[in-house]
Amino acid sequence: MPDPNAGLPPRYLRTPEAARFLGLSGRTLEKHRTYGTGPRYSKIGGRVVYAIEDLQAWVSRGEKHSTSDDTGQEVLPAKRHSAISPAHVRKARS
Repeated sequence: MPDPNAGLPPRYLRTPEAARFLGLSGRTLEKHRTYGTGPRYSKIGGRVVYAIEDLQAWVSRGEKHSTSDDTGQEVLPAKRHSAISPAHVRKARS
C-alpha cells in the first residue's frame, strides 16, 4: 500500500528535526520550550511537534537590518526571563 504522504514536504517536525532546521541543538530547543522563549509547538499525544511556518515565524522575529535596528521584537535566549516565566510570577506573588 503506497504512503499517501509520499512526495509531500513535511509540515510538522519533531524536536530533533526542528532543531536541525533552526541550526540549534535539540537541548537548546527544549530549553526554549521550557522557558517560553521558543517557537510555537503542539503536543499530539506525548509528542511535541513544530509547524514549519511557526519555526520560520520565530526566526523572523529576530530579523534585523542593522545592529541599531529596534523592531520591538527579538528572540530571547533560552533561559528564564522574569517578564515571561509563569513560575517566576507565581513565586513573586506568594
